[in-house]
Amino acid sequence: MGYKATARFVRISPFKARTVADIVRRKPYPEAIAILNNVPNKGASLLRKVIQSAAANALSNNRNLDEEMLYVSELYVNEGPRMKRLWVRGRGRADMLLKRMSHITAVVDRIDQVGE
Repeated sequence: MGYKATARFVRISPFKARTVADIVRRKPYPEAIAILNNVPNKGASLLRKVIQSAAANALSNNRNLDEEMLYVSELYVNEGPRMKRLWVRGRGRADMLLKRMSHITAVVDRIDQVGE
């Protein structure tokens, strides 16, 4: 079934956020939060917020759940729109600088429902 949370238009490159997402995917919820609290990347704090939001959705919709019963079943980072900025170069030239955005989606589920 799963409980989902999404953060859209987050100002971080998807490549940078995916490196952190690969660490905590398919981990138990308390372990994933502990890992993200100790990773010194910008992406770690953004992913932690989304995972905590998904867990809060799970706990508010199902009163007999506990945080220990949850795990991160899905965690993916898709590319959002790009902001184009002008990057002034030498000899009167200019290049396009792409400031990338991400859409972060987290799904948490019960540990005992892994096979279903």
